[in-house]
Amino acid sequence: MAIAEIAVYQMTMVSPEKPAILFVCLGNICRSPLAEAAFRMVASKTGLAVEVDSAGTGDWHVGKSPDSRAMATAIRYGTDIAAYRARQLADEDFHRFTHIFALDHANLGDIRARAPHDSNAHISLLLDMVPGREGQAVADPYFGDEAGFDTTWQDVMEAAEALTLRFLR
Repeated sequence: MAIAEIAVYQMTMVSPEKPAILFVCLGNICRSPLAEAAFRMVASKTGLAVEVDSAGTGDWHVGKSPDSRAMATAIRYGTDIAAYRARQLADEDFHRFTHIFALDHANLGDIRARAPHDSNAHISLLLDMVPGREGQAVADPYFGDEAGFDTTWQDVMEAAEALTLRFLR
């Protein structure tokens, strides 16, 4: 089986009728809120019933709004994330969510290291869900300019569409 086929098989095996998805980056102010917003948009358009949230592995921005550039990007693409608030990954997330998607390799390692032995969550990189993008990280725009946020949006939108299709099968 190819990596993408294995991922689909694993997702099918652990997915209940209503999946619960958590997107995780470092601070929960750029990539993961954009991933949450993109997935909410696509799931809503397709009628997919799903629980969605985002978190960070770090605690620097807990309670804060997303980065202003992330908010501007979301607005440009048709969604408003101004009400989102950063939070840190919590122990209960490993039981609440069926799928936890890391936005990069470092966060994937941190998530796996924190996962309790009885976690039911399928943990992987977000772009592992996109055929041909397996093993890739979502572009981190934090230290760049506005154009980096557009690249991140394209990454998370591509993943949102692929992920939604997998759950609708």
